[in-house]
Amino acid sequence: MSQYQHWRLDIDADNLAWLTFDRAGTSTNTFSSEVLRELSAIAKDLKAKNPKGVVILSAKDNGFAAGADIDEFTTFKSADEAYAFTQLGNEVFDEIEALPFPTVALIHGFAMGGGTELPLACRYRIADEGEKTRMALPEVMIGIVPGWGGAKRMPRLIGATQALDLMLTGRGVNAKTAKRMGLVDVVTPRRHFMNAARQLLKNPPPPHQPAFKHAISNWPVIRGFVAAMSRKQVAKKAREEHYPAPYAIIDLWLNFGGDPRNVPAAHKYSVQNLAQHPTTANLIRIFKLQDRMKGLGQSEAKIEHVHVVGAGVMGGDIAAWCALRGLRVTLQDLDHARIAPAIQRAAALYKKKLKEPHKIQAAMDRLIPDVRGDGVGQCDLVIEAIVENPEIKRKLYASIEPRLKPSAILATNTSSIPLQELATGLARPERLVGIHFFNPVAMMMLVEIVRGPQTSDEVMQISQGFVKRIDKLPLPVKSAPGFLVNRILTPYMGEAQLMLEEGTPPEVIDAAAKAFGMPMGPIELADTVGLDIGVAVGKELARPEWPQPKKIQQLVDAKKLGKKSGEGFYKWVDGKPQKNTVSMPADLQPLWMRMTLPAVNEAVACVREGIVADADLCDAGVIFGTGFAPQRGGPINHLKNFGKDKLLAELKLLETKHGARFKPDAGWTAI
Repeated sequence: MSQYQHWRLDIDADNLAWLTFDRAGTSTNTFSSEVLRELSAIAKDLKAKNPKGVVILSAKDNGFAAGADIDEFTTFKSADEAYAFTQLGNEVFDEIEALPFPTVALIHGFAMGGGTELPLACRYRIADEGEKTRMALPEVMIGIVPGWGGAKRMPRLIGATQALDLMLTGRGVNAKTAKRMGLVDVVTPRRHFMNAARQLLKNPPPPHQPAFKHAISNWPVIRGFVAAMSRKQVAKKAREEHYPAPYAIIDLWLNFGGDPRNVPAAHKYSVQNLAQHPTTANLIRIFKLQDRMKGLGQSEAKIEHVHVVGAGVMGGDIAAWCALRGLRVTLQDLDHARIAPAIQRAAALYKKKLKEPHKIQAAMDRLIPDVRGDGVGQCDLVIEAIVENPEIKRKLYASIEPRLKPSAILATNTSSIPLQELATGLARPERLVGIHFFNPVAMMMLVEIVRGPQTSDEVMQISQGFVKRIDKLPLPVKSAPGFLVNRILTPYMGEAQLMLEEGTPPEVIDAAAKAFGMPMGPIELADTVGLDIGVAVGKELARPEWPQPKKIQQLVDAKKLGKKSGEGFYKWVDGKPQKNTVSMPADLQPLWMRMTLPAVNEAVACVREGIVADADLCDAGVIFGTGFAPQRGGPINHLKNFGKDKLLAELKLLETKHGARFKPDAGWTAI
């Protein structure tokens, strides 16, 4: 049908309609207003043609659909425009649901947001069994609610408890999990899609109904209990004043039938109010920054074999992650006893991530203990993850470099040492790069790609491509002490520890940081990372104007290293810090202001010095590298939104009270 730009409609000899989504001019299907209006016109045309059934599929190889067009969403000039977009999507998907003949969605690759809500409006769903298939309603992650029927259809299909879990976390599920939950009816290889759809439409079964144990969560007498339990779980992770969206999802399901059109415009959880909430704008900004960072990892050269030197927590977990992502990995340390714990942690990671025994075994087979270091001469990339000591690292490089292939890259996972200190003595310093992961490796998305004074453009590009290949976010940074993330994090952590030594309870300090929006307080974070690492980074980045906290060194001297040793600032039991019940100040802002302003000031300095390309990448790096208050959009964005003049005045007051460590950086004038 030539009148449609983004859809193709074909009706075959069996009177089955095949509707192919192929948004013009893009490599990915997304729903714009124009795409939705075309689908509405097609629905009316299909109703008139009255085929035996309709099959909806995607022409894009990467997936079914990525959801709403985020670029269009961010150009709305008013909350009413955002509501109109929500209303349009609802009306169109309602039209699909109301078609008087069977409808089938064929799902491969990603089906996100509207890409899941359209299949939910169909009578049946068939999913590709491939590893890349993912269904999700991730709207909560950008501060909004599933707006096109997902919040009403998914609970009906699989029960409220399962549906709320997906909507409140935004997590995606693969085809097999979706089948087990009841989200899809058939799982099959994509090559069998056509036959599977024909079989389903030839003898249409009754639409799926949730099992009794899930169906009861929709019963009126149970709904209030389900909502209360969901709120309790959400409250453990997100404060309503920072993140209203998960609370809005629960309320939408409980009180408004899952349909945002039923929510009054003046209601605090209406589409209009959520669209105007500052958290929403900041989370959408982060989403777009994440896409920008993914685009930094383009490279033709492939890394197939990684050799990791150092099987400690960082080195072992880097090796495990690389093998999980399909690379051949050799892991070197002084003896097998040092490598064994890393292999055990890898096995636990693979069991959690891969589930199926043959996939777990395949990943284990790719992770090869290598005490003698035979992998050095065969690998494409060496990642050094040994002790933070420049002299020891240089000695290691002297033994490794002569054995490397000419095309191989030598990378260091140093968290703070400038590359110019490590390149001394190398025959080919242009092949040295920093590839700095964050702990825990399996959870933290960011990897800093550190450019030394002699690092070549080719090595930077290949390193960024490698990081993207293992599903991390590459951030190119200039080599300077602490690079970006640790440089900004260190004064924040140090100030918190000075406050602790002044007598502020650790529980109060952590509560103040959470009131600001940090996912974890700085005292708990120090324990989690390891106090020995904190001391090492602190010494590397020490400045005359920064007092060095004393208690952390005392704890390290006593072998109390935090979570990994069972005691640090807190005692740890079963992986959890044991916190005392203490009296909280009525106003926590002065405390979080004192902790966070040194980090904001350092972020300003990093932008001024060109440590990263621009302020946006500075914000992205700090958010993805530390979890810095995502709802504030990063330190520079927070500075602008809170008010530069207000923060500058507060910084000067703190300088008067506490000294030169609070002196505003010269870069404030340019922000």
